Amino acid sequence: MMIKAVIFDLDGVLVTTDELHFAAWKRLAEELNITGFTRADNVRQRGVSRMASLEVVLEKTDKKFNEEEKLALAERKNAMYVKSLESLDKSAVLDGVFDFITYLKQKGIKLAVGSASSNTPMILEKTGLRKYFDAVSCGLDTQKSKPNPEVFLIAADKLGIAPSKCVVIEDSDAGIEAAKAGGMYAVALGEAEHNGKADISVSSVDSLYKVIEMFGK
Repeated sequence: MMIKAVIFDLDGVLVTTDELHFAAWKRLAEELNITGFTRADNVRQRGVSRMASLEVVLEKTDKKFNEEEKLALAERKNAMYVKSLESLDKSAVLDGVFDFITYLKQKGIKLAVGSASSNTPMILEKTGLRKYFDAVSCGLDTQKSKPNPEVFLIAADKLGIAPSKCVVIEDSDAGIEAAKAGGMYAVALGEAEHNGKADISVSSVDSLYKVIEMFGK
């Protein structure tokens, strides 16, 4: 299968801002007198929308919130997170990423980012990654979060490439399911390495070169 495009998830695949997300959600939980928000809960927030992530926090309290209050809480968390992004730079890019995307560009493969985060454009700019990508699809473009395939289908559409010619690289179970639902090939990386729905699983960026060579045959 000759691939024409690779679509990357952002956090955990290209960059690492997990600690910043965790810190912001934990701070919000503490402000609401919610105890017991853990890193395991933070893992459940991977790849899903901001509102779905908020529900992971709110399930730990009996207090009820209406939709307007929930939107305000989500915005509160995002404001804390965005504030923490001010110091973001190239050091947040995961090891091997710059070399790998340069390799893909040299092979003439189109590149896109498909992320639930509405902060994706800012993160790409601050880390120096934006210039490498032909298209960006993120929370600013979508109505539905992963495992719905919308974010990846929009990326493919922006690239002008059929979904069947796209490979998605993801580190979340929701992202793997979204890629498969969109008719794309799914490569599980890192946290999603043992996801049985993925076409291929790898443990590191360095292993992705062999994957691309295989798909190129």
